[in-house]
Amino acid sequence: MPRWLPRAMVLALALIAVFQLGSWAFHQLTGLLINVLIAFFLALAVEPAVSWMAHHGMRRGAATGVVFLGVIVAGAGFITLLGSMLAGQIVDMVEDFPKYLDSVISWINTTFHTELSRVELQDSLVHSDWLQKYVQNSATGVLDVSAQVLGGLFRLLTILLFSFYFAADGPRLRRALCSVLPPAKQAEVLRAWEIAVDKTGGYLYSRGLMALISGVAHYILLVFLDVPYAPALAVWVGVISQFIPTIGTYLAGALPMLIAFTVDPWYALWVLIFVVVYQQFENYLLQPKLTAKTVDIHPAVAFGSVVAGTALLGAVGALIAIPAVATLQAFLGAYVKRYDVTDDPRVHGHRRRGGPPLARLRKALRGEHTGTPVDRTDTGNEAAAKAAGPSGAAAGDEAGPAGDEPGPAAGNSDDRT
Repeated sequence: MPRWLPRAMVLALALIAVFQLGSWAFHQLTGLLINVLIAFFLALAVEPAVSWMAHHGMRRGAATGVVFLGVIVAGAGFITLLGSMLAGQIVDMVEDFPKYLDSVISWINTTFHTELSRVELQDSLVHSDWLQKYVQNSATGVLDVSAQVLGGLFRLLTILLFSFYFAADGPRLRRALCSVLPPAKQAEVLRAWEIAVDKTGGYLYSRGLMALISGVAHYILLVFLDVPYAPALAVWVGVISQFIPTIGTYLAGALPMLIAFTVDPWYALWVLIFVVVYQQFENYLLQPKLTAKTVDIHPAVAFGSVVAGTALLGAVGALIAIPAVATLQAFLGAYVKRYDVTDDPRVHGHRRRGGPPLARLRKALRGEHTGTPVDRTDTGNEAAAKAAGPSGAAAGDEAGPAGDEPGPAAGNSDDRT
């Protein structure tokens, strides 16, 4: 047997053991790594606000605490509004359940010529074995739900703790990272960090502002129509429509339409019309102005990133997918070299004069003109020449070769323009 064979076998077994140990450790730490990733993106999102407060004299730790306090208050308010709406709907449903049951029993008796009564149904339901088993299973399920709620709270506290340290100790973290890199690499790392902060924070802030505007607009409509739970529905529409791409608008508009339908079917139609009209206003006027300095992600890319993030990390992946893609797109725009595209109909398509109707409408609303720009200097010279008559034109021609040569200078005005 060759001498190298035992060593090779021992090395192979050691590599297999290390791989198995690493796989086991990674599997056990997957939850923690996901929490750290979420905390990192949350720290990137609040970094501009924290840096602004620190630049104006506030300690970085205190600034981070103020920002996180605002985030927690906003999240708690959102959950409280939705919880109050859901609790109110459940209470109304429980109070009206006997009426619904009586109407169903009356319909059954009339249709099938039976003699059912609500008292008999209640007695048979109370003394049934199915109800007792259901109550026992529900008692066991309450313990499972309590454990899941406690686990979710612990996970939330973990994310908040890591994100607080990432945001409060951002400069120290960057110094520690740059201390192990050569100067050239340090500049690249700091540039990448700046791009990530700029694009992630800018994207989330622009979405938050559009969510606020959307919520206020829909709140005014719902109050005008006297739809119940208007504040909760407005917050729901603002958040869901902005942070779920492509289909978020329709998901957000479905709930207020359903609640409005319970008041008056025509109200649901008015809500639908308002949602569609506001979406066009947002897409073609509001969003281009608010996202002019942030990453403008194509709707198909945004939707695909959310689907991929959901498949990888579930609901958490759906939340951080768009900021991650925005950062990646910014990296590609900063480091990938681009070239001019050839003027070919197969690339640009067949262009219509003046552009698409929606683009022309947008330019008209902005006060832009689509015609060929006019040279104001040449127009003024032509008017002066007409006013001076033939003698003035001849004098200008004679003065051209000498002195300041105004003739050639006027002729080159197009080049300067």
